[in-house]
Amino acid sequence: MSQIVLATKNQGKILEFQRLLSKHAGEVKVLGLSDFQDLPDVEESGKTLSENAKLKAKAISDFTNLPALADDSGLFIDALNADPGILSARWGGYQGSDSATRDQINIRKVLDQLKDVPLADRSAQFKAVVYFYMKKSNGEIIEKEELGVLPGVIITEPRGSGGFGYDPIFVPVGFDQTLAEISPEVKDEVSHRGIAMRAMTTFLLSNL
Repeated sequence: MSQIVLATKNQGKILEFQRLLSKHAGEVKVLGLSDFQDLPDVEESGKTLSENAKLKAKAISDFTNLPALADDSGLFIDALNADPGILSARWGGYQGSDSATRDQINIRKVLDQLKDVPLADRSAQFKAVVYFYMKKSNGEIIEKEELGVLPGVIITEPRGSGGFGYDPIFVPVGFDQTLAEISPEVKDEVSHRGIAMRAMTTFLLSNL
């Protein structure tokens, strides 16, 4: 069975990726960063989602000698000039390792910034770049990038207990529920990450 490493420590992303890969590429065994020791810390120094996703995928693939799949995603809010964007995960300034605390701080900062913005002007997009990187035994490098975009609106207070990140305040276009209120199966179908992964699937199956 082919193997691939997901280059993330975000447990929410890992679960989402595993669901997507099992649905669309079931013959592939998915490994997480927790399956390896002494992994390098990858500084997300890129200026775009694409640059950061590639940095992570290449570093983890080089270290493990396995194909790697990484993503970088962000929330781009029109009323905030596309912020938090590539800084979404670090927007609230939390430096700790507890993802739930980080999510709450990030959400509160966004809601505070939008407190005087009417609902009609709170449009936003979730964007995800999924990047595949593999070095073959002959030295050939195989790379592939896919982008997924999900438009929606930022509501005034969090709703729902599912998902992660900004899901509780994001209502996709065509929905009345937030991403944290819909089922994981529905989220996989509509999410920015799901869109990018479905686009990547055929490529993965032909190269693993």
